[in-house]
Amino acid sequence: MLSIDEIIRDIDSLPPFPRNLTALTELLDETDVDVDQVVALIQYDPALTALVMRLCNSAYFGATSPVSDLREATTRLGFNQIFQVVASLSTAGLLRPQQKGYGIEAGALWRHSVTAAVIGKCIALEQDDNPSLVFTACLLHDIGKIVLSGKLEALYDKVLAETKLCQSPMLVVEQNLLGFDHAEVGGRLLEHWRFSPQLAEAVRRHHDPGAAGEHARLAAYAYLGNMIACFMGFGCGHQALAFRCRAEALDLTGVSAEDIPHHMTKAFDALGDVQALLDIQF
Repeated sequence: MLSIDEIIRDIDSLPPFPRNLTALTELLDETDVDVDQVVALIQYDPALTALVMRLCNSAYFGATSPVSDLREATTRLGFNQIFQVVASLSTAGLLRPQQKGYGIEAGALWRHSVTAAVIGKCIALEQDDNPSLVFTACLLHDIGKIVLSGKLEALYDKVLAETKLCQSPMLVVEQNLLGFDHAEVGGRLLEHWRFSPQLAEAVRRHHDPGAAGEHARLAAYAYLGNMIACFMGFGCGHQALAFRCRAEALDLTGVSAEDIPHHMTKAFDALGDVQALLDIQF
């Protein structure tokens, strides 16, 4: 059986994570982000520069006159809008491919992750928390699956047998077959990519937010985004609905069970905007 350290050593075979996104996440805790900092992190990426310019000039944003440079586009859109779009598109290359070990079709993991991110953002806005930080934690919560999928593919028959026999959540199946799970691998992966400790720990503990210590509230957002996305029909892979709801996730975020339908409705509305921006079919 492979150890988690051996698996982490293999991650260099994955497509590289966009460095500009890692750098942008370092600005999430700043209350007043300098436009020039954002421009500096995007300007040498032609694809992202073109995207930001196109978004700013799109009918979606109701531009009365076209922008002519990246700085003006960044000023008009604002850091949070740019960050969330850049984060969504930057992760597409990693999350879009089929994940055979989990029985996830191409595109499904990305749709699930973006939906979870939109849900987390909607809740964070109502709770006066940082929407882009929560968006990121929710977007990346299942990043460990892209590492473990290849390992589980060789055990596909065992995965199916285990889930059917025990009706266990996939997290338990991973732990039974590998000795660890995708949440732990995801946290280690973000540490390897030099993400902040709060994001790494939120991803590591997104199935057990109460164990995340000082980062428990952010982990709880990731838990709720994941859970509600599945409730909305945007789950993915084996046993997507096999959730054991944790009351502490509600307590940590200040959300009640009665609030969940409200957040689902808001998220469905917001996904229409996301579809227009990112050209995702929900």
